[in-house]
Amino acid sequence: MATGIAAVEAPPLLGVWGPLAGKAALTESLRDSRDRLTVRPASDAGWQLAAARPLAELRAQAGAEKGSPWPQPLVSHYARYFRDGNRTAYEGLVAGRQQRLTRAVVMAAVGGPGSGDGWLDEVIDGAYLLCEQSSWSWAAHDDVFARSGDVVPDRSRPYLDLGAGEVVAQLAWLDHVLGPQLDERAPGLRRRIRLETHERVIRPFLDRLDWHWLGLHGDVHNWNPWIHSNIIVAALLLVDNPGLRAQVVARCIEGLDRFLTSIPADGAIDEGFAYWWNGAGRALEGLALLEEASGGVLNPDLPVIRALVAFPHRMHLGDRWFLNVADGPARVHPGLPWDMLHRWAVRLGDSEAAQLAAVFMEAEPEPNAAAGLGRVLTQLSDSKRRNEGPPGQSSLPGGGTYLPSVQIMVARQNPGSSDGLTLAAKGGHNGEHHNHRDVGSVVVAVDGVPLLVDAGQPTYTAQTFGPDRYQIRAMQSAWHSVPAPFGLEQGTGSSFAATVLQEPTPGEPSLALGLGGAYGLDHAEQWIRTSVMDREQGAVVVDDRWNLPEQAPEGTCPPDGTPDVDITYLAAGTVRVGTDATATITPDGIPTVSGGRGLHLRWKPATAVVLVDEWHLDDPLLSDIWGGKLTRIRFRMPAENRASGAFTLTVEATS
Repeated sequence: MATGIAAVEAPPLLGVWGPLAGKAALTESLRDSRDRLTVRPASDAGWQLAAARPLAELRAQAGAEKGSPWPQPLVSHYARYFRDGNRTAYEGLVAGRQQRLTRAVVMAAVGGPGSGDGWLDEVIDGAYLLCEQSSWSWAAHDDVFARSGDVVPDRSRPYLDLGAGEVVAQLAWLDHVLGPQLDERAPGLRRRIRLETHERVIRPFLDRLDWHWLGLHGDVHNWNPWIHSNIIVAALLLVDNPGLRAQVVARCIEGLDRFLTSIPADGAIDEGFAYWWNGAGRALEGLALLEEASGGVLNPDLPVIRALVAFPHRMHLGDRWFLNVADGPARVHPGLPWDMLHRWAVRLGDSEAAQLAAVFMEAEPEPNAAAGLGRVLTQLSDSKRRNEGPPGQSSLPGGGTYLPSVQIMVARQNPGSSDGLTLAAKGGHNGEHHNHRDVGSVVVAVDGVPLLVDAGQPTYTAQTFGPDRYQIRAMQSAWHSVPAPFGLEQGTGSSFAATVLQEPTPGEPSLALGLGGAYGLDHAEQWIRTSVMDREQGAVVVDDRWNLPEQAPEGTCPPDGTPDVDITYLAAGTVRVGTDATATITPDGIPTVSGGRGLHLRWKPATAVVLVDEWHLDDPLLSDIWGGKLTRIRFRMPAENRASGAFTLTVEATS
């Protein structure tokens, strides 16, 4: 068994908890942990209140699928990832199986028409299928092919990944809620669940220190809190030996500390809003669970937590739209655990974050099985679920937002409101997690709806995280709202970065960036982009100025050796280019947007050649957000402005 954990510099949890986070203390503080959890066994009277919650859609879907064949992921689905890069064939069936099981657990717990042994049998069948599933890992993460060339799981060497964490947590929660009923209806099932948990999760977690998501080598990303929080659930609910339970939890605390240590003081997540929920959000869930389980001994009220809680709110553009960077959609997915964010915001006194969460809680009162069983049960068990703000609306940060660690500015024409224009400008570097080549990019929304946009995340395949990642259009700087000196793509890695020349202030929302480094130029200030929210004029102004060398840096010039200097903007909706150095963008064709104002664009110099390219979307993750197409507007500089020059784009809302 492996021993020892790499040292963490100034670990926030261990720095506060000290010996309380050690094995000896945890053995005692967690001894009666199951009795302290908000989520109670189905025999608890509190489930009568849960049964009264809105569950119409969940009940209907559970009833429709009950008694039908279960989703059956096969080896041919698993092998597809290694054969042709397809992830969804296998992962979709696994998700379908787990979501059906989540619905069955809820139905068995809340009772009502059709409850009883029938729903228990549904739970038993689903749980046993998971126990029989050869791998809990997703094929895209399994190292079996790299090690042996095999395309089938190796049961003797289970891979501990996000998928395995999700399965073990689901089994732990259903065991906690329905344990006595399972013992009566299917004796031996709970023993089998514990056996599989030990072999597939607990033992690999304790025996190996080479899991990349542990962060022992300094690279800490969202896998760390996602997996650690699920292992905490498994340890509390499926590990019956007090000493072993404490050992596992102590290791998880050290792991979460590495994640929290990596969070900058401003609470920014370089993976963006969407990944916040399965990174920082998972950490918050794990910490809240530890506090409950320990009876308050492990109190996680730390400064870094306050900054993390504020991040989603700071990225809000309006309605269901959020600033998306890296692999994230611009419109929020349903089923996020807003109740979790709400509890933390209320606890910390962050009224703006609480109000935002309350609005989404009101809009989505019914739990969504896609969120996972733990999140569904927690939502149903929250007796304090309430709205903290005026129904249907939330305020936005009045002074705007600037997060220096990721060089992101969000500025609003009308502080505290999504009405009018919102400008988001990003610096950063191209070595960020889930990185897109987007250094210097801008997003402009009108009345909360982005029309100059970041395309976001396409469907994942083997190519997504392989050496050909940047052959995917959505990841390329050529399809982000950034310049292209000499027609160059931005480089990959943390050295291809922006240099901040002027930080914004609440009174002067202007971000000036030196972008030369993002393209491998000699000096950052060979290309300067300044993005300004001009509240007095009611306009967004993006000003580019450059002073380039005579030719592109050696080894960076594109294959055609173009001397062209382009400035690109990516638009959603319908683009109409006028004849007088103007254009309009309207939200026509964007799903979920009915009418609404558009953007009016004007630029100088008027001699720039305008090139328009349409990107017809056949990926559902993109078309569900943007509709049938995105449009790239390229401004090609006249020959006399290639070496040095300036280009200014002014954006206003249409009337």
